[in-house]
Amino acid sequence: MEKAVNEGEHPEVRDDADGVWSGSWVAERLGVELAGDGRLTGLLGLALRRNPKRAHLLVSNVLGKHVPQSPSVVYGYGVELGRRVRDLLGDDEAGRAVVLGYAETATGLGHSVADGLGLAPYLHSTRRPVAGVAPAGGFEESHSHATSHLLLPEDPALLTGDGPLVLVDDEFSTGNTVLNTVRDLHGRYPRRRYVVVALVDMRSPADAKRLADFAEEIGARVDLVTAASGTVRLPEGVLEKGQELVARHEAATAAPSWPVAQFPAPLGHHPQGARATPAGPPPDDNGTGPHVTRVDLRWPADLPDGARHGFTPAHRARLEAALPAMAARIAEALPHDARRVHILGFEELMYAPLRLARELERTTDIEVRYSTTTRSPVLAVDDPGYAIRTRLAFPAHDDPADGPGERYAYNVAGAGFDAVVAVVDSAADTPALHAPDGLLARLAAHTPRVLLAVIPSYAPERPSMLPEPLRGPAFSSYAPEEVGWLLQDLSDVTLEAPTEEREEAIQSGGAHYAESLPVEYQPSEQYQALFHTALKESAARIAQAVGVVTETVLAERSPRPVLVSLARAGTPVGILMRRWAQHRHGLDLPHYAVSIVRGRGIDANALRWLAEHHDPRDVVFVDGWTGKGAITRELAQALEEFEKSDGISGFSPEIAVLADPGSCVRTYGTREDFLIPSACLNSTVSGLISRTVLRADLVGPHDFHGAKFYRELAGTDVSVAFLDAVSARFPEVADAACAQAKELLATDRSPTWEGWAAVERISEEYAIHDVNLVKPGVGETTRVMLRRVPWKVLARAGAGSDLDHVRLLAEQRGVPVEEVGGLPYTCVGLIHPKYTRGATGADGKAVSV
Repeated sequence: MEKAVNEGEHPEVRDDADGVWSGSWVAERLGVELAGDGRLTGLLGLALRRNPKRAHLLVSNVLGKHVPQSPSVVYGYGVELGRRVRDLLGDDEAGRAVVLGYAETATGLGHSVADGLGLAPYLHSTRRPVAGVAPAGGFEESHSHATSHLLLPEDPALLTGDGPLVLVDDEFSTGNTVLNTVRDLHGRYPRRRYVVVALVDMRSPADAKRLADFAEEIGARVDLVTAASGTVRLPEGVLEKGQELVARHEAATAAPSWPVAQFPAPLGHHPQGARATPAGPPPDDNGTGPHVTRVDLRWPADLPDGARHGFTPAHRARLEAALPAMAARIAEALPHDARRVHILGFEELMYAPLRLARELERTTDIEVRYSTTTRSPVLAVDDPGYAIRTRLAFPAHDDPADGPGERYAYNVAGAGFDAVVAVVDSAADTPALHAPDGLLARLAAHTPRVLLAVIPSYAPERPSMLPEPLRGPAFSSYAPEEVGWLLQDLSDVTLEAPTEEREEAIQSGGAHYAESLPVEYQPSEQYQALFHTALKESAARIAQAVGVVTETVLAERSPRPVLVSLARAGTPVGILMRRWAQHRHGLDLPHYAVSIVRGRGIDANALRWLAEHHDPRDVVFVDGWTGKGAITRELAQALEEFEKSDGISGFSPEIAVLADPGSCVRTYGTREDFLIPSACLNSTVSGLISRTVLRADLVGPHDFHGAKFYRELAGTDVSVAFLDAVSARFPEVADAACAQAKELLATDRSPTWEGWAAVERISEEYAIHDVNLVKPGVGETTRVMLRRVPWKVLARAGAGSDLDHVRLLAEQRGVPVEEVGGLPYTCVGLIHPKYTRGATGADGKAVSV
């Protein structure tokens, strides 16, 4: 029998407390008030958190998390919000949108919004790392009991488009979570429009202004779509009063006994009242858990169980087609006389149980209710004016990454259900689920029949084989044994854009710097002469620094290290270190070059290839120099995320560099800021390889990052000449380098991060207010002059020939060089802070390229 449910309007919210608001108990005792929209008290109740960060909990009556509700009501609210978003955006923009929901509470709501939108793929954040899936982002939920969120799309391109991003949460209380999300994603995948969707908007005017100011700061439009709005008025000292009230109430209800009736009457009416149940029923005589009827849903093969890795409109169509048969299998397994049935989802697995529940409700005469288990610890009080009447507590049963812990099902005990159908994914179908103190045993004490439906946990397929490294002469002008490039060849793709266009796009948030390439700088004869002069004067100095850093690595990192250069500035240094190890110790060290991109991390597929072919503990990452240490921090964060996603440990985040003027690493050849001639040029001193490229339409989830081989520049290539000039000086500096390395090994080389502090100071002194536009050191300043739109150069007073090439470039580009006393670097390059086409330099003249 089919029941018609109008999803275009919000269905009626049932109030089983005979008109008593389920927030009155907290409001009377703590003075918490809901003010605003008249619908708020119908949508929300109040409870007390067992959480030191916030006293109260807004308990939604229509979310399907803490309060069992008609699945048509729950689904109807989400679908209607999605339809409103589609009306707001229009079909064209809606077709380019992506919907993102928040774990764990809003995963089902977000999916329902995506259904209402109709045209957009959906992804939800997760707290469950999945082996083989690299995070595409992450953020913090500051007030939550479990704060860290991961974004694990199977296809990273899901987040890289420029269409609207629709962010869905159950409530919008302060806006901090949304701000953290947009800040993280906008830095990685900038776009011009965001839509924030919530059941209720409870922000203060100050919080609303923060979001508006942030949107203006990033140059994006942010719209808000909600079912109701208002504010929460909190009296002074509410946190302390709430904690005291929780402690007092828990002490009064400690160690409750089991109800006399095995299957209590509906909530609020059984003899002992509805109480928290922290201990399970006595186990059976044989020590096993309760009898459970398994339901084989016959879930469609390869259909995701949810949107942890993305859920497309095509997936939606497959699910819609399969739902009637799956709901029928549940109905067949229920007792013939069941009239009131509860479908219980599992933490982040909200949407699939919701759709099964709604289909069961739609096609049978059974009264169906739906909710899910949760991590959130909440006080239970058996009072009609309190939102959480009962609490079932049980151990986590999905081997969570953050370790074991207690989980909860609220308002299920004492609700008079004839049967409860627990729906979990296969990762959660563990012995802990079936244990005498597990969830199924807890449910069995409160209902005559427990059924279990298990949905296969979807795991994205990992590539069966990654390609072998690219090598010269097919890719790069280096000899094949000198370096293997863990990159893909994009030489036939046009990626170059004029410098001013790139700068405008990067600073406006319209593009990431790694999505295009600057036009390769073609040095004049005068500039080339400067390079050769600098190389002749500094070759011995560089050779000694190479010796120092290599000897340090061999002594304390690994006797047979695997050198992995961060392309491309690290590549010449990695080759020189390899040559030193061969010259001094007769070692033939493996050497590779990999891509790392600021804001997007290191190439995870390259790490997987390295882990398959070498011991990660032997890998030493190599770079040319440090500036303010941004890449040092990027690598550390990326490796931490990789270990969580792939379960592969052993990679050290410590980078070995030739020069560490920023004092950002422990392993270095020198901390002096001097001219390394390889910084003077681009590809023509780096094997004719471009900087690396990461763009979703070119780099798939199982591809290495890309780069170009500029074969046409072979006539001006000095890559091998640079290496030969430096390595020719190894014999004369060997003793000094070894002695210096020995001295360094006996000293404290802990990073002081002086460079970062200096950059922050300069950013404020020159009213730039963005450390990414301040590039310290000779090498970074040279990059600014060659690739970006420079504003000015700060030069340390008395700096000598190390700056000859910088002064020449500055003269050619009309950029002022300002001498500064007490500068910790030889020079600092400042990118134009407010760049648009026709921007002017400090002298008032138009910037020219």
